[in-house]
Amino acid sequence: MRKKSIWFALLALVVGVLALTAAGCGDDGGDSGAAGSPTGDTGGGGGGVEALPSSSCGDLQTGDADADVLIASDLPLQGSSRTQTVQMNKAIVQVLEQNDWKAGDLNIGFQECDDATAAAGKWDSAKCSTNAGLYAENEDVVGVIGTFNSGCAAIIIPVLNQAPGGGVGMVSPANTYVCLTTAGPGCEKTEPDKYYPSGSRNYIRMVAHDAYQGAAAAQFMKDQGVTNVYILNDKEAYGLGVAQNFRNAAKSLGLGVAGFEAWDGKATSYEGLMTKVKATGADALFLGGLIDENGGQLIKDKVKVLGPNDGDVLLFAPDGFTTQTTIDESGQKNAAGMFSSVAGVPPDQLTGSGKEFIDSLKSDLGSEPVEPYSAYGAQSAQVLLDAIAQAGDDRAGIIQQLFATNVTGGILGDFEITPDGDPTAGPITVYKAGAQFDPETVITPEQSLVEAAMGGSSR
Repeated sequence: MRKKSIWFALLALVVGVLALTAAGCGDDGGDSGAAGSPTGDTGGGGGGVEALPSSSCGDLQTGDADADVLIASDLPLQGSSRTQTVQMNKAIVQVLEQNDWKAGDLNIGFQECDDATAAAGKWDSAKCSTNAGLYAENEDVVGVIGTFNSGCAAIIIPVLNQAPGGGVGMVSPANTYVCLTTAGPGCEKTEPDKYYPSGSRNYIRMVAHDAYQGAAAAQFMKDQGVTNVYILNDKEAYGLGVAQNFRNAAKSLGLGVAGFEAWDGKATSYEGLMTKVKATGADALFLGGLIDENGGQLIKDKVKVLGPNDGDVLLFAPDGFTTQTTIDESGQKNAAGMFSSVAGVPPDQLTGSGKEFIDSLKSDLGSEPVEPYSAYGAQSAQVLLDAIAQAGDDRAGIIQQLFATNVTGGILGDFEITPDGDPTAGPITVYKAGAQFDPETVITPEQSLVEAAMGGSSR
C-alpha cells in the first residue's frame, strides 16, 4: 500500500492523545473498542485500507481477502430517488462479486456513500461537498462511481480533480447535464473547464447527455402530433439544462413553445400553474427536472386541471422522472399515460452480457421491477475495475485508462469514451407509465437535431 499522508499521521496522533486524556479523566467503564480496530467514525474494518466514515458511507464491503484499494459509490440514498439508487448499488455489488472482488492483482473494497440528507429529501450540496473532501483526502480511494445528480457532480468533480494524492477518477452512471463535459451556447462561459482546475480531466460517464434526450423527446412529440408545448423546469442544473435542450430541439422541428418557466418544488399546489398552462392552448407539457422536486404533486395537479395524460394534453418528462417512485408518489391513475425517457435501450432489450446481468439481477429483486439505471451502475463498476486492473493503484494511470475505455460486448453493448468523457452510443428509450414504466419505442435522434438541442440560449 502507499504510505499514508502526513495529515493522517497527525490525525492519528491527536486521536491517541485525546484517548489518553479521556482515560486519565476517570473513564473506567471498559474498553471503547477492540485492540487495533478503528475507534473513530468509520464504516468498518477492511484490513489495509482506511474506511470512509459512517457519517456518509455504509460498511466497508470486501471479498475473502483484505482490501488493497477502495472504491465508493456516491448516490442519493434518501428521498424519491432511493428506489433507483439502492438498486444501482445492488448492481455494483453484483459486478464486484462476479469479479471475485478483484481488479487485476488488487483486492477491492467498496463503500456505498450517501449524498442526500433527510432534511432535503434528495441530494444536498453540503453533503456532496463533504463527501468530495472525504474521497480526495483518503489515499486508498482510487475511484468513485457517481453521481446520480448532475448538480452534485458539479461540486464533486473539481475536488477530486485536484485531490492531494493526485486526481481521482470518477465514472457516472446517470449524469446527463451537457455542460459537465462539453462547451456550447447553452453552457456558462466557464463550463466545462471550471470542473477541471488541474487542466486534465478525471470524469467520464456511461450515459448520453441531455441533448440526446431533448432531441428524442422533441422528435417523439412531433410524431405524436403535438404542435404547441409548455415547458417547465425545476431550476436545477439538470432540470433547466434538459428543458433548454428540449426547447431548442422542439423549435428546430417547428413545434410551438407556449411557455417556459420554473415550478417551485416546495409549493403545496400547482393548480394555478396548470390553469396558466391551460390558457395557452398547449397540447403537451414537458417537465424538465426530478421527481424529488415535488413531482408527484405536480403530476396530480396536471391531471386535475389538464386532464389525463393520454388526453388533450400529453405529458412528457426526462429520466429524472423515469422511476417507479413517480408512479407510487403521484398514484397510478395520475401517472398513467405519461411518457418519459432514459438514455440507452431498455433493460429487457439488452443482449449478451447485458441480458445475463439483468437476468441475474432479477433473481435478486424478486417482483421488484428493474430500474433503467441499474445496468448503467453495473457498467460503471466494470469500467472502473478494468481501469484498475490495467493501472494498479496509480490514480493518474486509472484516469488514463478510463479515457481509453473501448467496450465490446459489455453490459451496455459496444461503446467508446470520447476525449470529453462521453460515450459514443446515443439511443434513447421512451417509456409509458402504467402499473410501471414500460418501453414504448427506442429513438436514435439525428445528429443534426442533437446539435440543434445543444444550441440553447444563455441562462
